[in-house]
Amino acid sequence: MNPRPKSAPVRAIRRLLSHHEIATLLLLWHAPIDAIAATPDVASLQEIGYVETVSQAAGEAEVRLTEDGNAVLRGLGVK
Repeated sequence: MNPRPKSAPVRAIRRLLSHHEIATLLLLWHAPIDAIAATPDVASLQEIGYVETVSQAAGEAEVRLTEDGNAVLRGLGVK
């Protein structure tokens, strides 16, 4: 058994996600959404670090998955 390198981050689910939050992660996995279209689920996912808002060149903001959000989907066997 190979031990985890000390430099490797430890990712853990920070809390149980609702089915709406999991569905939102799946939607964001396929494509970022406009920040204007963000739901309360996006806000709660942003609080725990699974999604982030990024500005685009046109001045519009998008919501997309973070590396931790991607790790959650990998843990669920989606990715």
